[in-house]
Amino acid sequence: MVCSLSELRTKEVINAGTGIKLGYVDDIEFDTVTGNVTSIIIFGRPRAFGLMGRDDDIIIKCEDIEVIGEDTILVRFENSAICTKSRSITVENLSRQFHENS
Repeated sequence: MVCSLSELRTKEVINAGTGIKLGYVDDIEFDTVTGNVTSIIIFGRPRAFGLMGRDDDIIIKCEDIEVIGEDTILVRFENSAICTKSRSITVENLSRQFHENS
């Protein structure tokens, strides 16, 4: 099955082991040498309407994907196996940089 990124973004990602909805596909990672997709990325949920930053991104490797269906993507992994990538920046560091540049 061939699927575009815009089609993947409409699919809900569910952990088949726990039944927990993880979110929707926001991005993908691929190997530039082989052109193969290596993982899908679900951006972290915003905390306090985005004012308190976001949770860590969830990165799911392709070998953990069981089924890509018409409406959902079923994945199976342990919670400890989730790779996360933090998108948060502390306000303290920003204010320090701002004062140093002023």
